[in-house]
Amino acid sequence: MRSRPILVCDFDGVIVDGIDEYWWSARQACIEMISEDYEPGLLPENVPATFRALRPWIHHGWEMVVIAAEHLPTEGALHTKDAAIFAENYPHHIQKALTRWNWKSNQVQAALEHVRRKELAHNRAIWLERHQAFPQVVERLQTLENENIDLVVLTTKGREFTEELLLHLKLKPKQLFGHESGNKSTVLLHLAETHSIKGFLEDRRETLETILSIKKLATIPCYLANWGYLKPKDTIQLPKGIHLLKIKNLNQPLKNWA
Repeated sequence: MRSRPILVCDFDGVIVDGIDEYWWSARQACIEMISEDYEPGLLPENVPATFRALRPWIHHGWEMVVIAAEHLPTEGALHTKDAAIFAENYPHHIQKALTRWNWKSNQVQAALEHVRRKELAHNRAIWLERHQAFPQVVERLQTLENENIDLVVLTTKGREFTEELLLHLKLKPKQLFGHESGNKSTVLLHLAETHSIKGFLEDRRETLETILSIKKLATIPCYLANWGYLKPKDTIQLPKGIHLLKIKNLNQPLKNWA
């Protein structure tokens, strides 16, 4: 028997704004990675404007740690270069920084998750409070049951951390896929074999464009969350198949989102 229809939903930038936690964990992971070379006060405790501005370009968690390192005086490009210049060729700057620090992406990702795991174990309430749910989103997703639709969360965040936050938000998706499950296209292809996907809600335009470029996924209604971490030009001339979703339209029935 075929499963119920599903709405697939991204997490960071769609359900949760975790900018304070992103910086805290990225900063801490950076400090631990450079350890003996770090002097107190070199990285600010509050979220730098450059980090906030670059958040829409970040795809994987490890990139946040690299960006934190790039804020260090003398060594970091962001100490002398503003966010707009860094963003102009973001992939190049990230890879160049990774090479300069002599780090591997999986090594940096592991350091980030170690920091999060440690903080969850010792300061769970504080860690959770660094995240804020976007207004109305959790409440709306909780009502999908009334439309006979199941919620599936698909994120590049680690599954264990997403689970903690979903529990805190009292949001119970039918399925949850973290970065451990592979890229979003692969997960969606597997889901499409057994489910009718009524929508994919995401705040990264490039991800939605990738999905629509795959023949077996091209009919999935794709929604760009305008309250998420968007680049300045993300909402301009959206291709066919990607619909800009605003908070004010969120409470309409899913079939009317497009």
